[in-house]
Amino acid sequence: MPTIAVFNHKGGVGKTTTTLNLAAGLKRAGCEALAIDLDAQASLTSSCGLKGTLSEHSISSFFRDAKSLSDLEVDTAIGLKVIPAHFDLSKIDSLHGANKEISIKLTRGLQVRRELQPASASNRGTVLIDCCPALGVLSLNAVIAADRVLIPVAADPLSLESVERLDNALNALERKLNRRIERRVLITRFDGRRRLSYEIFDRLQQIFGKRLCNTRIVENVSLAESPGKGLDIFTYAPGSTGARDYRMLTNELLACGFAA
Repeated sequence: MPTIAVFNHKGGVGKTTTTLNLAAGLKRAGCEALAIDLDAQASLTSSCGLKGTLSEHSISSFFRDAKSLSDLEVDTAIGLKVIPAHFDLSKIDSLHGANKEISIKLTRGLQVRRELQPASASNRGTVLIDCCPALGVLSLNAVIAADRVLIPVAADPLSLESVERLDNALNALERKLNRRIERRVLITRFDGRRRLSYEIFDRLQQIFGKRLCNTRIVENVSLAESPGKGLDIFTYAPGSTGARDYRMLTNELLACGFAA
């Protein structure tokens, strides 16, 4: 089973929403899933209803204290397995000026990969990594650890420019890692009342072809509300447009083998 980094270096495009609801969708489809919060803002952690997580019980301890990932897994009230984040993660990215420290920290990404791969084939299932909105040490760790990258892109012109730059950066990283980074692009915050949304979707199709998900995540109030309640969209509003869209996305990614 794969490890998927959910990443875009632009904020506000739905990375956390997608990680949370894709993990929940996989669980409801009968697939095991583990979600890792690799963002110092810890939005995924709070969106799963986890409050007051201590640094030593978070992914920070993996980097700082070399704790194993299995020791950091938490079962949440909504039935998902999560490795929570803590604000201490920000200290890792702040080491960008110390080359020696960076090389040490990046080896942890390779360690994530080694730890996840054997377990992914058994009890963990699909692993989803919610990345921070920056191309730094933490997000590089996620891409190194992952087999695949899912790139949420909001239906606005600035997001379109950002995803083209990110795609070029991933192409360059492939050459350094000497392996292919399979990826899919997902359009989010789609507003069917605006012609611009369709124009951006069409442009993404021209650029990415089959790498663009057919599913479009439509702008939906319930998707915005559910994280504040500590719930995934299927638990919070099972009949909503948001639940429909993430159910379709889950089925699409399972059918094409990207999430299975």
